[in-house]
Amino acid sequence: MKIAFIVNQLMKETAVYTTTGLALQAHKMGHEVYYLGVGDLAYFSDEQMGGLARKVPSKQFRSPDTFLQAIKESEKIQIKAADLDVLLLRNDPSADIDKRPWAQNAGIVFGQLAQKQGVLVLNDPTSLSQASNKMYFQYFPREVRPETIITRSVADIEAFYKAKGNKIILKPLQGSGGRNVFLINKQEVKNLNQIVDAICRDGFVVAQEYLPAAKNGDIRLFLLDGDPIVVNGHYAAIHRQQKKGEIRSNIHQGGTAGKARMTKRIKEIVELVGPKLKEDGMFLTGLDVVGDKLMEVNVFSPGGLVHACELYDADFYTPVIKAIEDKVRIRKE
Repeated sequence: MKIAFIVNQLMKETAVYTTTGLALQAHKMGHEVYYLGVGDLAYFSDEQMGGLARKVPSKQFRSPDTFLQAIKESEKIQIKAADLDVLLLRNDPSADIDKRPWAQNAGIVFGQLAQKQGVLVLNDPTSLSQASNKMYFQYFPREVRPETIITRSVADIEAFYKAKGNKIILKPLQGSGGRNVFLINKQEVKNLNQIVDAICRDGFVVAQEYLPAAKNGDIRLFLLDGDPIVVNGHYAAIHRQQKKGEIRSNIHQGGTAGKARMTKRIKEIVELVGPKLKEDGMFLTGLDVVGDKLMEVNVFSPGGLVHACELYDADFYTPVIKAIEDKVRIRKE
Protein backbone atom coordinates (compact mmCIF):
# COMPACT_ATOMS: atom_id res chain seq x y z
CA MET A 1 0.00 0.00 0.00
CA LYS A 2 1.28 3.45 -0.92
CA ILE A 3 0.05 6.05 1.55
CA ALA A 4 0.68 9.80 1.66
CA PHE A 5 0.13 12.06 4.66
CA ILE A 6 -0.79 15.69 4.00
CA VAL A 7 0.37 18.00 6.81
CA ASN A 8 0.52 21.77 7.23
CA GLN A 9 4.32 22.01 7.12
CA LEU A 10 6.59 18.98 7.45
CA MET A 11 9.36 20.91 9.18
CA LYS A 12 6.95 21.82 12.00
CA GLU A 13 5.83 18.24 12.64
CA THR A 14 7.00 16.72 15.93
CA ALA A 15 7.54 13.18 17.23
CA VAL A 16 4.53 13.39 19.59
CA TYR A 17 2.05 14.20 16.84
CA THR A 18 -0.60 11.58 16.09
CA THR A 19 0.37 11.81 12.41
CA THR A 20 3.93 10.72 13.26
CA GLY A 21 2.67 7.70 15.16
CA LEU A 22 0.35 6.66 12.34
CA ALA A 23 3.00 7.13 9.65
CA LEU A 24 5.62 5.21 11.63
CA GLN A 25 3.22 2.33 12.24
CA ALA A 26 2.28 2.20 8.54
CA HIS A 27 5.98 2.03 7.73
CA LYS A 28 6.54 -0.77 10.27
CA MET A 29 3.70 -2.71 8.65
CA GLY A 30 5.49 -2.65 5.31
CA HIS A 31 3.75 0.18 3.50
CA GLU A 32 5.38 2.91 1.39
CA VAL A 33 4.88 6.16 3.28
CA TYR A 34 5.12 9.69 1.90
CA TYR A 35 4.77 13.14 3.46
CA LEU A 36 3.59 16.32 1.72
CA GLY A 37 3.09 19.78 3.15
CA VAL A 38 0.08 21.60 1.67
CA GLY A 39 2.55 23.90 -0.10
CA ASP A 40 4.01 20.87 -1.89
CA LEU A 41 0.73 19.94 -3.61
CA ALA A 42 0.42 20.40 -7.36
CA TYR A 43 -1.70 19.77 -10.46
CA PHE A 44 0.31 18.53 -13.43
CA SER A 45 -0.08 18.94 -17.18
CA ASP A 46 -1.31 15.35 -17.54
CA GLU A 47 -4.24 16.42 -15.30
CA GLN A 48 -2.98 14.35 -12.37
CA MET A 49 -3.09 15.64 -8.81
CA GLY A 50 0.20 15.18 -6.99
CA GLY A 51 3.10 17.09 -5.57
CA LEU A 52 6.66 17.04 -4.28
CA ALA A 53 6.81 14.46 -1.53
CA ARG A 54 9.37 13.07 0.88
CA LYS A 55 9.45 9.29 1.05
CA VAL A 56 10.21 7.41 4.25
CA PRO A 57 13.56 5.57 3.78
CA SER A 58 13.47 1.76 3.61
CA LYS A 59 15.04 1.11 7.02
CA GLN A 60 14.06 0.48 10.60
CA PHE A 61 13.80 3.29 13.12
CA ARG A 62 14.44 3.17 16.85
CA SER A 63 12.11 6.01 17.73
CA PRO A 64 9.57 8.49 16.31
CA ASP A 65 12.28 11.16 16.57
CA THR A 66 14.74 9.37 14.29
CA PHE A 67 11.88 8.43 11.96
CA LEU A 68 10.72 12.03 11.55
CA GLN A 69 14.27 13.36 11.24
CA ALA A 70 14.99 10.91 8.42
CA ILE A 71 11.93 12.13 6.52
CA LYS A 72 12.88 15.78 6.96
CA GLU A 73 16.37 15.07 5.63
CA SER A 74 15.18 13.06 2.60
CA GLU A 75 15.02 14.52 -0.91
CA LYS A 76 11.76 15.64 -2.45
CA ILE A 77 10.43 13.48 -5.26
CA GLN A 78 7.46 13.96 -7.57
CA ILE A 79 4.45 11.73 -7.00
CA LYS A 80 1.03 11.65 -8.65
CA ALA A 81 -2.40 10.35 -7.76
CA ALA A 82 -1.78 7.31 -9.95
CA ASP A 83 1.14 6.39 -7.67
CA LEU A 84 -0.97 6.33 -4.49
CA ASP A 85 -3.53 4.10 -2.84
CA VAL A 86 -4.38 6.37 0.09
CA LEU A 87 -4.19 10.06 0.91
CA LEU A 88 -4.60 10.98 4.59
CA LEU A 89 -5.57 14.62 5.12
CA ARG A 90 -3.85 15.49 8.40
CA ASN A 91 -3.50 19.25 7.94
CA ASP A 92 -5.38 21.63 10.22
CA PRO A 93 -6.84 24.61 8.28
CA SER A 94 -7.11 26.71 11.44
CA ALA A 95 -3.32 26.63 11.86
CA ASP A 96 -2.97 28.60 8.62
CA ILE A 97 -5.63 31.26 9.22
CA ASP A 98 -3.24 34.09 10.08
CA LYS A 99 0.00 33.66 8.15
CA ARG A 100 -0.93 31.32 5.29
CA PRO A 101 -4.62 31.84 4.39
CA TRP A 102 -3.94 30.39 0.93
CA ALA A 103 -3.14 27.05 2.58
CA GLN A 104 -6.37 26.68 4.55
CA ASN A 105 -8.41 24.76 1.98
CA ALA A 106 -5.55 23.35 -0.10
CA GLY A 107 -5.78 19.87 1.43
CA ILE A 108 -9.52 19.70 0.78
CA VAL A 109 -9.31 21.01 -2.81
CA PHE A 110 -6.46 18.73 -3.87
CA GLY A 111 -7.97 15.88 -1.86
CA GLN A 112 -11.23 16.14 -3.81
CA LEU A 113 -9.29 15.92 -7.07
CA ALA A 114 -7.29 12.91 -5.86
CA GLN A 115 -10.53 11.23 -4.83
CA LYS A 116 -11.97 11.79 -8.31
CA GLN A 117 -8.81 10.21 -9.75
CA GLY A 118 -9.32 7.00 -7.79
CA VAL A 119 -7.35 7.58 -4.59
CA LEU A 120 -8.89 6.67 -1.22
CA VAL A 121 -8.92 10.01 0.64
CA LEU A 122 -9.45 10.10 4.43
CA ASN A 123 -11.22 11.90 5.93
CA ASP A 124 -13.66 12.46 3.06
CA PRO A 125 -12.67 15.85 1.58
CA THR A 126 -16.19 16.87 0.55
CA SER A 127 -17.48 16.32 4.08
CA LEU A 128 -14.41 18.12 5.44
CA SER A 129 -15.31 21.16 3.34
CA GLN A 130 -18.70 21.20 5.06
CA ALA A 131 -17.03 20.80 8.45
CA SER A 132 -14.45 23.55 7.99
CA ASN A 133 -16.14 25.57 10.73
CA LYS A 134 -18.08 24.84 13.91
CA MET A 135 -21.47 25.09 12.17
CA TYR A 136 -20.99 21.40 11.33
CA PHE A 137 -21.36 20.71 15.04
CA GLN A 138 -24.95 22.01 14.95
CA TYR A 139 -26.00 19.13 12.69
CA PHE A 140 -25.58 16.62 15.50
CA PRO A 141 -28.49 15.75 17.84
CA ARG A 142 -29.52 18.63 20.07
CA GLU A 143 -29.45 16.48 23.22
CA VAL A 144 -25.66 16.07 23.03
CA ARG A 145 -24.82 19.75 22.46
CA PRO A 146 -24.59 22.68 24.90
CA GLU A 147 -27.00 25.53 24.18
CA THR A 148 -25.42 27.76 21.56
CA ILE A 149 -25.93 30.90 19.49
CA ILE A 150 -23.82 31.97 16.50
CA THR A 151 -23.82 35.68 15.73
CA ARG A 152 -21.85 38.89 15.20
CA SER A 153 -24.21 40.93 17.37
CA VAL A 154 -22.96 42.10 20.76
CA ALA A 155 -26.55 42.68 21.84
CA ASP A 156 -27.47 39.06 21.11
CA ILE A 157 -24.46 37.85 23.08
CA GLU A 158 -25.28 40.13 26.03
CA ALA A 159 -28.84 38.75 26.13
CA PHE A 160 -27.53 35.18 25.95
CA TYR A 161 -25.03 35.96 28.75
CA LYS A 162 -27.83 37.14 31.05
CA ALA A 163 -30.09 34.21 30.15
CA LYS A 164 -27.30 31.74 30.99
CA GLY A 165 -26.65 33.08 34.48
CA ASN A 166 -23.85 35.54 33.66
CA LYS A 167 -21.38 32.86 32.53
CA ILE A 168 -20.75 31.78 28.92
CA ILE A 169 -17.95 30.70 26.59
CA LEU A 170 -17.05 32.65 23.44
CA LYS A 171 -15.00 31.30 20.52
CA PRO A 172 -14.67 31.81 16.77
CA LEU A 173 -16.87 29.87 14.35
CA GLN A 174 -13.78 28.90 12.40
CA GLY A 175 -10.71 27.57 14.18
CA SER A 176 -9.58 24.93 16.64
CA GLY A 177 -6.88 24.10 19.15
CA GLY A 178 -8.28 26.43 21.80
CA ARG A 179 -7.50 29.57 19.79
CA ASN A 180 -9.42 32.69 20.92
CA VAL A 181 -11.56 30.89 23.51
CA PHE A 182 -12.83 33.15 26.30
CA LEU A 183 -14.80 32.67 29.51
CA ILE A 184 -17.19 35.58 30.05
CA ASN A 185 -18.28 36.00 33.68
CA LYS A 186 -19.03 38.91 35.98
CA GLN A 187 -15.34 39.82 36.13
CA GLU A 188 -14.77 39.69 32.35
CA VAL A 189 -18.06 41.07 31.04
CA LYS A 190 -16.60 44.58 31.09
CA ASN A 191 -14.34 43.43 28.24
CA LEU A 192 -17.16 41.85 26.23
CA ASN A 193 -17.16 44.41 23.41
CA GLN A 194 -13.40 44.14 22.85
CA ILE A 195 -13.49 40.33 22.96
CA VAL A 196 -16.35 40.14 20.45
CA ASP A 197 -14.54 42.61 18.18
CA ALA A 198 -11.39 40.47 18.31
CA ILE A 199 -13.24 37.25 17.44
CA CYS A 200 -15.30 38.98 14.72
CA ARG A 201 -12.12 39.76 12.80
CA ASP A 202 -12.16 36.09 11.79
CA GLY A 203 -15.92 35.90 11.20
CA PHE A 204 -18.79 34.86 13.46
CA VAL A 205 -18.82 34.35 17.22
CA VAL A 206 -19.96 31.10 18.85
CA ALA A 207 -21.48 31.70 22.30
CA GLN A 208 -22.09 28.57 24.39
CA GLU A 209 -23.53 27.95 27.81
CA TYR A 210 -20.83 27.35 30.42
CA LEU A 211 -20.78 23.79 31.72
CA PRO A 212 -19.70 23.61 35.40
CA ALA A 213 -18.09 20.22 34.70
CA ALA A 214 -15.54 22.05 32.53
CA LYS A 215 -13.50 22.83 35.63
CA ASN A 216 -12.63 19.12 35.68
CA GLY A 217 -11.30 19.17 32.10
CA ASP A 218 -12.65 17.09 29.22
CA ILE A 219 -12.44 13.64 27.66
CA ARG A 220 -10.87 13.30 24.21
CA LEU A 221 -12.18 10.06 22.67
CA PHE A 222 -10.98 8.73 19.33
CA LEU A 223 -13.42 7.16 16.89
CA LEU A 224 -12.75 5.04 13.82
CA ASP A 225 -15.63 5.11 11.32
CA GLY A 226 -17.88 6.34 14.12
CA ASP A 227 -16.90 3.66 16.65
CA PRO A 228 -14.47 3.92 19.60
CA ILE A 229 -10.98 2.46 19.15
CA VAL A 230 -10.59 -0.28 21.77
CA VAL A 231 -7.44 -2.37 22.37
CA ASN A 232 -7.26 -5.02 25.11
CA GLY A 233 -10.29 -3.50 26.79
CA HIS A 234 -8.79 0.00 26.79
CA TYR A 235 -10.49 2.86 24.97
CA ALA A 236 -8.37 5.29 22.98
CA ALA A 237 -9.29 8.20 25.22
CA ILE A 238 -7.55 10.70 27.48
CA HIS A 239 -8.74 12.92 30.30
CA ARG A 240 -7.36 16.39 29.57
CA GLN A 241 -7.08 18.81 32.48
CA GLN A 242 -6.27 22.48 32.10
CA LYS A 243 -3.43 24.17 33.92
CA LYS A 244 -4.25 26.53 36.78
CA GLY A 245 -5.88 29.75 35.63
CA GLU A 246 -6.67 28.36 32.16
CA ILE A 247 -10.09 27.40 30.75
CA ARG A 248 -8.73 25.37 27.81
CA SER A 249 -7.78 21.73 28.22
CA ASN A 250 -5.76 21.46 25.00
CA ILE A 251 -2.40 19.76 25.59
CA HIS A 252 -0.50 22.35 23.55
CA GLN A 253 -2.13 25.06 25.69
CA GLY A 254 -0.53 23.59 28.82
CA GLY A 255 -3.11 20.92 29.62
CA THR A 256 -2.14 17.52 30.97
CA ALA A 257 -3.34 14.06 29.94
CA GLY A 258 -4.48 11.28 32.24
CA LYS A 259 -6.50 8.08 31.95
CA ALA A 260 -10.14 8.58 31.01
CA ARG A 261 -13.15 6.95 32.62
CA MET A 262 -15.66 5.78 30.03
CA THR A 263 -19.11 6.57 31.39
CA LYS A 264 -22.51 5.37 30.23
CA ARG A 265 -23.24 8.92 29.02
CA ILE A 266 -20.11 9.06 26.85
CA LYS A 267 -21.14 5.77 25.25
CA GLU A 268 -24.63 7.22 24.63
CA ILE A 269 -23.07 10.25 22.95
CA VAL A 270 -21.04 7.97 20.66
CA GLU A 271 -24.21 6.09 19.71
CA LEU A 272 -25.90 9.38 18.83
CA VAL A 273 -23.11 10.97 16.77
CA GLY A 274 -21.24 7.93 15.41
CA PRO A 275 -23.65 7.08 12.58
CA LYS A 276 -23.44 10.58 11.06
CA LEU A 277 -19.64 10.59 11.26
CA LYS A 278 -19.52 7.25 9.45
CA GLU A 279 -22.07 8.38 6.86
CA ASP A 280 -20.02 11.54 6.21
CA GLY A 281 -16.85 9.54 5.64
CA MET A 282 -15.19 10.87 8.79
CA PHE A 283 -12.73 8.01 9.20
CA LEU A 284 -10.65 9.19 12.19
CA THR A 285 -12.19 11.74 14.54
CA GLY A 286 -11.86 13.01 18.10
CA LEU A 287 -14.80 13.81 20.37
CA ASP A 288 -14.34 16.27 23.24
CA VAL A 289 -16.83 15.56 26.02
CA VAL A 290 -17.43 17.76 29.08
CA GLY A 291 -19.70 16.25 31.70
CA ASP A 292 -22.76 15.00 29.83
CA LYS A 293 -22.29 17.19 26.73
CA LEU A 294 -20.25 17.01 23.55
CA MET A 295 -18.19 20.20 23.18
CA GLU A 296 -16.29 19.58 19.94
CA VAL A 297 -16.11 17.14 17.06
CA ASN A 298 -12.55 17.16 15.72
CA VAL A 299 -12.43 15.98 12.11
CA PHE A 300 -9.17 17.67 11.06
CA SER A 301 -6.06 15.88 12.39
CA PRO A 302 -7.31 15.13 15.95
CA GLY A 303 -4.29 14.83 18.23
CA GLY A 304 -3.40 13.15 21.50
CA LEU A 305 -3.36 9.50 20.44
CA VAL A 306 0.27 9.22 21.53
CA HIS A 307 -0.77 10.04 25.10
CA ALA A 308 -3.44 7.32 25.04
CA CYS A 309 -0.85 4.80 23.83
CA GLU A 310 1.51 5.73 26.67
CA LEU A 311 -1.14 5.85 29.40
CA TYR A 312 -2.57 2.42 28.65
CA ASP A 313 0.59 0.83 27.23
CA ALA A 314 -1.50 -0.01 24.17
CA ASP A 315 -0.99 0.30 20.42
CA PHE A 316 -3.91 2.32 19.12
CA TYR A 317 -2.17 3.05 15.80
CA THR A 318 -2.35 -0.48 14.37
CA PRO A 319 -6.19 -0.65 14.30
CA VAL A 320 -6.21 2.57 12.27
CA ILE A 321 -3.71 1.27 9.70
CA LYS A 322 -5.50 -2.10 9.51
CA ALA A 323 -8.79 -0.30 8.86
CA ILE A 324 -7.13 1.58 6.00
CA GLU A 325 -5.77 -1.69 4.62
CA ASP A 326 -9.28 -3.15 4.68
CA LYS A 327 -10.70 -0.16 2.82
CA VAL A 328 -8.03 -0.42 0.11
CA ARG A 329 -8.55 -4.18 -0.23
CA ILE A 330 -12.33 -3.81 -0.56
CA ARG A 331 -11.93 -1.10 -3.21
CA LYS A 332 -9.60 -3.32 -5.24
CA GLU A 333 -11.90 -6.34 -4.93
